[in-house]
Order: sequence, then C-alpha cells, then structure tokens
Amino acid sequence: GLDLGEADVLRRGMSGKFRSREEFAKARDAFHQKAVERGRDPVLVEEVWRQVESFAGYAFAKGHSASYAVESYQSLYLKAHWPIEYMAACINNFGGFYRTEFYVHEARMVGGRIEAPCVNRGGWEARVEPHCRTILLGFNLVRGAQAQTVARIMQERQQGGVYASLEDATERTGLGLEQCLLIIRCGGFRFTGKNPQQLQWEAHFLLGHTQKGTTDATLFTPDITRFTLPRFEANDLEVAFDQIELFGFPLISAFRLLTPEAQAIAERGVRSEALPDCIGRTVEVVGYLVTVKETHTARRERMSFGCFVDAEGQWLDTIHFPPSLKQFAFRGRGIYLVRGVVKEEFGCIHVEAAFMQKLDYIPDPRYAEDGLPGREPRPNNASAARRRQTMGARSGGGMLKRSLR
Repeated sequence: GLDLGEADVLRRGMSGKFRSREEFAKARDAFHQKAVERGRDPVLVEEVWRQVESFAGYAFAKGHSASYAVESYQSLYLKAHWPIEYMAACINNFGGFYRTEFYVHEARMVGGRIEAPCVNRGGWEARVEPHCRTILLGFNLVRGAQAQTVARIMQERQQGGVYASLEDATERTGLGLEQCLLIIRCGGFRFTGKNPQQLQWEAHFLLGHTQKGTTDATLFTPDITRFTLPRFEANDLEVAFDQIELFGFPLISAFRLLTPEAQAIAERGVRSEALPDCIGRTVEVVGYLVTVKETHTARRERMSFGCFVDAEGQWLDTIHFPPSLKQFAFRGRGIYLVRGVVKEEFGCIHVEAAFMQKLDYIPDPRYAEDGLPGREPRPNNASAARRRQTMGARSGGGMLKRSLR
C-alpha cells in the first residue's frame, strides 16, 4: 500500500547506510499501517518486513545482478563441458572460497589426473594435457620456488629441447643447489626415473661445492667425477610429507597418513553416500576438514557448521551446537571422527554433532631419529638441520648439544 514516494524512500533505505534515518523509520511504520488497513495478518506483515530488512544487508543493483548471472552461466557451462580445463583455471586463479587443495580435489573427482610439477612438461602455472586428462601442477604452488629460476628453465627447454637428466638441467640452466633441491623434492625431475633421495645425493655431488651457477653455453660437456650411489628405496609417505611442506597438501589421500589405529576408526565410519538411509539414527562419520563457518545463536552463543570430505572424496556436512562445540572444539586442519544424529532439512543432509575427535597422523618419517626401517639417510640440508636442532632443543636440548660438540 505504499505510494511511489514512500516506496522510493524504502528502496533508498535498503542500501544499508540510510537504514537508521528517520524517513526510513517512517516508511516502516507506513508499511505496517497500510498493510493492516488492507486486512493483512499483523504477524505475516512483521515477517515480510523482517525478510525485506534482512535482504537489505546484501541487496545490490540490478545491473550487478545481471552481470553476475552471466558470469555464473558461463562458469557453469565451462565446468560442465570442459571440467578439467575449468578446474585448472581455478587452480591458477588462486581465488574462490576454498583452498587450492580442494580445487585439486574437485579436478580429481571430475575425472582428472593430478601430477606434480615437471621441468620437462610443466611450467610456472598449472597446465592441462587433454589427451590423458591430466593437470600438471605449476611451480607457482611450490613454496620457495623462484619465478625467475623457473622462467630460465622454461626458456632453456624451449631453445635447447627437453632435459635428458638432472646433470643436463643443472649444466644448461645454472641451477643453484637450493632451488635444485626444491624442484627435486616437489617431483620436478621424476622423468629421470630416479627417486628424490637419489636425485638429492646427485645434486649435492654436482652443485654442493659450486659458488654460483652460470648459464653460459659450453662447446663441450665438462668432465665430472661420477659416483656410484647405493640403491634407495622410494617411500610415498616421505614424498607426501614433502608435498605438505611445499604445496600445503599431499597429492595422495590424507587418509593414508593416519596411524594404523586411526585408519581402523576411519574404516568403520559411515560414508556420505549412505547417510540418506540413516536419517534419525546416530552414526559415526570420518572426514577431512574442508572449512568451518562460525556463527552465533539467538542467545549469542558460538556454534559452527563443518564441511568435510570422506575417504571416498564425497562431501559431508555437520552442525555443532554450543553444548557440543564447547566440549569438542575444532583443532585445525586434519581428519576428524564425528558422532551424531543424521538429519535432513530443506533437502540437505547433515550430522548434528554430539562428539568429535581429531585423528592422529603418523609421525613425519623424514625426521624420525633412526629413519624408516631399511632406509639410507638423505643428504643433510640447512632446513632439515634447523628442524632437527629445533626438535632437539624442545626435547631438552640433547640433540642440539650433541650437534654443537
């Protein structure tokens, strides 16, 4: 029942910054009065006004709405018809609501194969190999990798062809030891067929005593002393912990990093796809934490919404009301056991948490005191030495004192 003038005041007031103005309060009173005069239920009128007022918190112009609709349609079309390419673009964009790890996960779930960076096939950004539906991650994901170093590697590859070996790459690019070790650890030289331990020893033999690399071309290959290395056994768990350190996430399932006891618990968990058959029942689910949204109840008590992926890669949603959240809080990234009742609201299935426990990962095998059974030690480097010293100092200083002797 508002006239044009009153409706315009209401429209302008919905921008938010005018909401406290006197004319907006008058528009509210006029809205209620004229609605009641038309015989509307006062309770219904109040509810409609509440929805209008809450919408004012995120309303925006029609032009913005139309442009977002176009962008959403285009994104949906690309994701539907070129899912691998679309997810690779999302990874390169470093945007969106989720961490890069979960765009990689989504790419895998739509049929993509994920590989670590490679000096012979990859580049600074992620790129797609359409014939095998593979996304090669870019060196821009590697913490500590220098853009100018990668650019030099790519330029030399374009001019002189692919690299035949680690020695060939270091000779042609003037790669320094620190950057070389980073590229080895992230998998950049796996085309050689050698595991990271072998390659790191080779890098130390090749570069450990050089002051500075050079990119000057040579007419003849220099004579380098060759060493016979022992055979090293590859271990994918060590590689996974290297990836966590370098990328922020492993390229294998995080569930493989659980201790044997935690893996037994995870195997008992109900999978996401089975939850529709468990409505109203108490179940245990196990999921890798994606994100937590915190909010407050009407009484201003903290509560949270949790989002996880299960061992099959499917999404799990949980709700943590104040009594549960106070007793069983989130403890950062990792895998959690959640026990609660399965409920469905507005077509969405979730677990209302009554209990939550973070499951344990295995100790980092790279820094075990005696190493893995049957393994040869890796060559020392500055970061590993600092880490070992820190670990020794925290355990009473024994290891640090031994290193100082």
